[in-house]
Amino acid sequence: MKITFYGQNSLAIEVSGKNILVDPFISGNPLSKDKVDILSLKADYILLTHAHEDHILDAEAIAKNTNAKIVSNYEIAMHYQAKGIDVHPMNHGGNWKFDFGNVKYVNAMHTSSFPDGSYGGQPGGFVIEGEHKNIYIAGDTALTMDMKLIPLQTKLDLAILPIGDNFTMGIDDAIIASDFVECDKILGVHYDTFGFIEINHDVAKKKFFDAGKDLMLLEIGESIEL
Repeated sequence: MKITFYGQNSLAIEVSGKNILVDPFISGNPLSKDKVDILSLKADYILLTHAHEDHILDAEAIAKNTNAKIVSNYEIAMHYQAKGIDVHPMNHGGNWKFDFGNVKYVNAMHTSSFPDGSYGGQPGGFVIEGEHKNIYIAGDTALTMDMKLIPLQTKLDLAILPIGDNFTMGIDDAIIASDFVECDKILGVHYDTFGFIEINHDVAKKKFFDAGKDLMLLEIGESIEL
């Protein structure tokens, strides 16, 4: 399983010969817009955690360019189905076995509306099991006790957690979240894109290190392999 970071919560995941994009916000991200051409990206599936612009901005363009299937909550899926895009609707607690592995849509605590203010359903995260590796994509969320449910069923190899604070968990809460999901290998997301969520990288890494955890902060376009 290969994971590439494109800024904010945007990720590419290569697993079992399939290409998955998560929350593609690239062309409007000042940190990534000059580094990544959205029409060059490969996608068989696009997973959307919620409807905010900094998570869905490029989803329609990429889906239409690649014929990717959008996977999200029911309301978001119906929004894109109305635009002629192939979709797979999910809801909280539900699992589906795709051709790349199993996906579970799990709880998140945040808000969710489309840029025009219309309802985007309830936000969520994803637990993905594929190629004998398990990852948790929290999406935008506060720290919640629901995270403790994840390791009851799935032993994680990586937790992808927001750490920018203000709109989501910050560094300290993300450390607690990693305890809740029982995973000490963390990929930080949702930071530095704009002023409200800028972080001190050295401080963040030290706090995780002092807690016995490995925090990875990737450059735009940088990848890791599990």
